[in-house]
Amino acid sequence: MSKVTFNNKNNVFYTSLKASVENYFTSNNIKKTGNWELYSKALILVPSAVAIYIILLTLSLPALPAILLSGLLGFIMASIGFNMMHDACHGSYSSKKWVNELVGYSLNALGGNSFIWKFKHNIIHHTYTNVDGVDDDIAKSPLMRHCSSQKWVPAHRFQHIYVVLVYAISSFAWVFIMDFNKYFSKKIHTTPLQKMNTKEHIIFWLSKVFYAVTYVAVPVYFVGWGPWAIGFTCMHVTMGLALALVFQLAHVVEHVEFEAAAGMEFKHIENEWAIHQVKTTANFAPRNFFVNWYVGGLNYQVEHHLFPRVSHVHYPAISKIVEQSCKNHNLPYNTFPTMTKSLISHFKMMKQLGRKPQAAMAMQSLA
Repeated sequence: MSKVTFNNKNNVFYTSLKASVENYFTSNNIKKTGNWELYSKALILVPSAVAIYIILLTLSLPALPAILLSGLLGFIMASIGFNMMHDACHGSYSSKKWVNELVGYSLNALGGNSFIWKFKHNIIHHTYTNVDGVDDDIAKSPLMRHCSSQKWVPAHRFQHIYVVLVYAISSFAWVFIMDFNKYFSKKIHTTPLQKMNTKEHIIFWLSKVFYAVTYVAVPVYFVGWGPWAIGFTCMHVTMGLALALVFQLAHVVEHVEFEAAAGMEFKHIENEWAIHQVKTTANFAPRNFFVNWYVGGLNYQVEHHLFPRVSHVHYPAISKIVEQSCKNHNLPYNTFPTMTKSLISHFKMMKQLGRKPQAAMAMQSLA
């Protein structure tokens, strides 16, 4: 693993911004954790997922409604991850630690593992955002090239097309391959995984068994292998697309920056950590009520990366403070007004990165 450091000696930007945000919560007598707005989501999402699951197992439905319900189940499961799991694993769902830990296990119920995810996301991704060679979210791959510092291969010429398929199977790969790869290799990309105690080992295996029983064995028993396979695939495709696209729109779009650390023993980033977060992150569709509700405020990624322990329900309010602070310090505040524009930017960037480096440079010189 490359050792990456930031120039935090004169962190004027974050000191000023943090004071302003703290003043917002203090003066309005508001807790930074979740509130009724977040808890009401849980009361809608979880019962909805359970109801659809039961309906699919107990009612004899025509093929099309069953397929649509399976897709809807995956769509809702992704939202449970965005809203409940994400806040809980960051410690912002509740002011009570045990509540955060309990709700964080919703990831295990969805097929993942909260222990591995916290280390991968909270520590590595949130510290070394868009640092090639460290951030597992942009890890180099023969299928995908996320930034210009990564090696180009001919297949990348078509990545803006086939990447949709990669996203569609991403949650399936996460549950059945990536978690096990990280567990047995004891590494997150290039970073050694934090040591798991006996409790976490037991939870890992019990969760995987629970998933196999709940999402495979029980459905197969009730509906048979064929209908299960179709429904299970539809569930994972919608879940994978939702999860992958939301996270990609935050960091792999135009105007965001990347740092190269792959193959280096030491990498020093001249910006303070907070400025690095601002430059490597983008918001999307900030005024779209449904998007904000569904993705759990992850469309306010700039605010989330600066204040990960603040619940997403507060991001719309503090975004005004963050944007003004960025202006005051002559920093970019990357935001796309709509999700459509953000999606276009992402695929445009993936197409650009898919060009052979020499050809890409020639295109830029002609522009």
